[in-house]
Amino acid sequence: MELKRVVVTGLGALSPIGNDVATTWENARNGVSGAAPITRFDASKFKTQFACEVKDYNPADHFDRRQMRQLDLYAMFALTAADEAIADAGLDGEGIDKNRVGVIFAAGIGGLHTLEEEAGYFAVHGEEQGPKYNPFFIPKMIADIAAGHISIAHEFRGPNYATVSACASSNNALIDAYNTIRLGYADAVVAGGAEAAVFPAGVGGFNSMKALSTRNDDAKGASRPFSGSRDGFVIGEGAAALVLEELEHAKARGAHIYAEVAGAGMSADAYHITATHPEGLGARLVMENALKDAGMKPEDIDYINLHGTSTPVGDRSEAKAIVDVFGPHAYEINLSSTKSMTGHLLGAAGALEAVLCVKTITDGVIPPTINHEEGDDDPEVDPRLNFTFNKAVEKNVDTVLSNTFGFGGHNAAVILKKFKG
Repeated sequence: MELKRVVVTGLGALSPIGNDVATTWENARNGVSGAAPITRFDASKFKTQFACEVKDYNPADHFDRRQMRQLDLYAMFALTAADEAIADAGLDGEGIDKNRVGVIFAAGIGGLHTLEEEAGYFAVHGEEQGPKYNPFFIPKMIADIAAGHISIAHEFRGPNYATVSACASSNNALIDAYNTIRLGYADAVVAGGAEAAVFPAGVGGFNSMKALSTRNDDAKGASRPFSGSRDGFVIGEGAAALVLEELEHAKARGAHIYAEVAGAGMSADAYHITATHPEGLGARLVMENALKDAGMKPEDIDYINLHGTSTPVGDRSEAKAIVDVFGPHAYEINLSSTKSMTGHLLGAAGALEAVLCVKTITDGVIPPTINHEEGDDDPEVDPRLNFTFNKAVEKNVDTVLSNTFGFGGHNAAVILKKFKG
């Protein structure tokens, strides 16, 4: 069976550094941080009091009152980003067989705030009033519901589900979309991820694990991947979507093609529920698997968008894995962690980073890893690696690899390349 080629024909983003793709990309290439004091709740008693929130987003601009009662914020984010990608791709136009268009949309957690509200009300009033739950509680909370809402809104009747693998979730969504199309089960898939966990349970839960930065006096400088003084990740929120499409289907309808999906890999650390393998075993395997799937050699990769969350253990193991996989070529590749600007969007991270990778290919600009200070090096990270610190680099980029690693030892990597016909 001959596998079909898969291309990217639409992009959408709602992020801490921009409420659409154009703004997000402009701020990423200019090294703008999305971190600021938390506004979604009173965080004054929390160890971490800042986050990378979506800014100036009014759900009423996108949804009517009835819809807002039925949607958790994460699903609102998902629908907004998906709408941009679908419009960009022209996927709602005439002549589209909607029975052949799918939606595979991820969330690492799902409707966390809805769960907080409903469980919190019962905890306070349950003994007196008994159970009084909103009938929308379950369908607002579950992690698959964003995919369902996107499908319903656009009448896409192809494969429709969510992928959940913590911080690797939306790369898994992209991989499933890629495989679904190249195996012939759909003509196009809206793939991506959304997350809205900047609420007490999200911040408090990650704080209890000592996973978050507590640099409250320097929110914008807190996410500093691969720097020696890094002290944890900065939680983010938002959504991103990509329209993946079978090449001949895209060409037949005259769609604009941004890039081609070249390959993908998956692996497991099989080591620990939250910590990455200290030798980067799973990270090494996932990059090797992606290269094998793409039929590429390490020397074919021009840029790696790193998982790079700014945690002490995770950054070291990823850096070690890159040296192990790429050998001498590791020192010639530009690397960067855009989480230094966007924060960590958890289940939406891979999709947002894939959007940025596509723009890297189309515009020939590699976004930086910001917040590195002279001399702030980690002695356990190879100093010969080029993390594109602090300033974007203009460079012709043909092929990019994007890494995501999630709690549970889940690893997923995607390779994108310049479309050349």
